[in-house]
Amino acid sequence: MATKVERKLHKIDVAGKAVGRVATEIALILRGKNKPEFQPHNDCGDIVEVTGIKELTFSGKKLEQKKYFRYSGYPGGLKETNLKDLNKSNPAEVLKRAVREMLPPVKFRTDMLKRLIIR
Repeated sequence: MATKVERKLHKIDVAGKAVGRVATEIALILRGKNKPEFQPHNDCGDIVEVTGIKELTFSGKKLEQKKYFRYSGYPGGLKETNLKDLNKSNPAEVLKRAVREMLPPVKFRTDMLKRLIIR
């Protein structure tokens, strides 16, 4: 018999914090590992609302060196985007990608990411 999961709202201000540190904290809450009733096969995570996204910090030379890749499936269809350009145009996408890669590749990963609200 399935039980109803109570989801709480967690508000996080990320201004002045490193992307990776914030992403691990968010992934932990979205997955539900901070709850005593956590089970790996159940989606029992909470809702996370993030503010101050434009003031995220990056250590080292990540802004110049880190690249994101996407592939269309066609020959010659590999596209790359610099972190600096992506952060300038859409800083929410940088955090969303970091959190996505820290969640396990299970079928309810997209449901977990839908509970990430970036303002």
